[in-house]
Amino acid sequence: MNTDLQTKAKPKFSKDYTLHLATIFLGFIIFGISENIKGPAIPRIQFDFHLDEMQIGTLLSLNALGYLIACSFTALLTRKIGIKWVSMAAFGSMAISGVFIFLSHSYPMFTASYFFMYIGNGMLEIGLAILAARIFVRNTGTMMNLSHFFYGISSTVAPMIASGLMTVTVFNHTLDWRGMYLAMLMLSILPMIPALMSKFPGDDLSETERTPLKLLVKDPALWLVVMILSFGVVSEMAVGGWLVNFLEKSYKWEPTAAAGMLSAFFLCFSAARLLLGPITDRIGFTLSIIILSALTGVCTFVAIFGGESYAFLFAAAGIGIAPIYPTVMALIAKRYPRESDTAITFIVTMMGIGSVIGNYAIGAITNGFKQMYGSGTELGLLRGLQAGYGFIGLCAILCSLFGIILYRYLKVRKQLV
Repeated sequence: MNTDLQTKAKPKFSKDYTLHLATIFLGFIIFGISENIKGPAIPRIQFDFHLDEMQIGTLLSLNALGYLIACSFTALLTRKIGIKWVSMAAFGSMAISGVFIFLSHSYPMFTASYFFMYIGNGMLEIGLAILAARIFVRNTGTMMNLSHFFYGISSTVAPMIASGLMTVTVFNHTLDWRGMYLAMLMLSILPMIPALMSKFPGDDLSETERTPLKLLVKDPALWLVVMILSFGVVSEMAVGGWLVNFLEKSYKWEPTAAAGMLSAFFLCFSAARLLLGPITDRIGFTLSIIILSALTGVCTFVAIFGGESYAFLFAAAGIGIAPIYPTVMALIAKRYPRESDTAITFIVTMMGIGSVIGNYAIGAITNGFKQMYGSGTELGLLRGLQAGYGFIGLCAILCSLFGIILYRYLKVRKQLV
């Protein structure tokens, strides 16, 4: 099925394939940087513009809005001008947004510049997923996980680099947050060089060779992948926002110790993406999703209800959840080789909506159980936090259950990947 496209994209360590790898790996580094330099900058931005928490919340919500807008046109743009030029546009817009942010001395201009950056950020996420799906037709699981490992590493170091840059003085001028954004986002020019020098497979396909979205959405497997990715991403992303809070308030941990456990989670997370890719290739993507997400769910529930002595399993949960997103991307690449741009855009857009709902549900469940057991009591707080964090574990279990349904669906049709 679709062997001609896969033959065209057959990876060899030629000059062109090396340029492809450079574009994708550098792209994921830039993606991680652009998403994670805001942490150290937000307090200074708030001080400079005299913003309250509501305005900060609105500013951060532009991330989701820009992302969803980018999802709405990136696939169409890819078909019109090709993934090469979409990638160039994504990297270029992020570099330009750095200039706009540097020149922003009023809140409205800064907000507009920030919004523009997140549109480029959304284009970049979709574009990198499409690029990787087209390029990695061999050892797909390994290469997808390796790509996302670069995202994890840059996400880890970006806040530290950003904090350091804001104190750097150049020609008697302190860079502060504006100069930091300019310097970091101008790095987006680097992956533009290999992208410009190479030709990417799939851009030469005509519309008649592609399956339209209205036919793709009739495939039950597509919707099962949506459910898998939505629950998996909620379980992954929610840890950063809730683990430290849980440890500090439930077990009375010091902030440093709680932050250390979160760092241990991300260490396990990064190591898993680096090392488990070959295993997903060997045992199959669908089976990998079932096993790994179930592992995360079990670790999370034992850590919650086993007591403080099992808290180390919060970090161990990162081993299971880390490969889910890249492995799903690998599954999409194998199942929809011709329609990867359309399938990825649709699935990731649905995932984004599901993630918003899921993260809202965590807060609502936490508050609901706290009220049920007494909002002003220690027991009420503990039960609320356990229930809220338990939903994170439940999402991992649901990810595994939908993986089982997908496994059975594909196995009956002899389409397992």
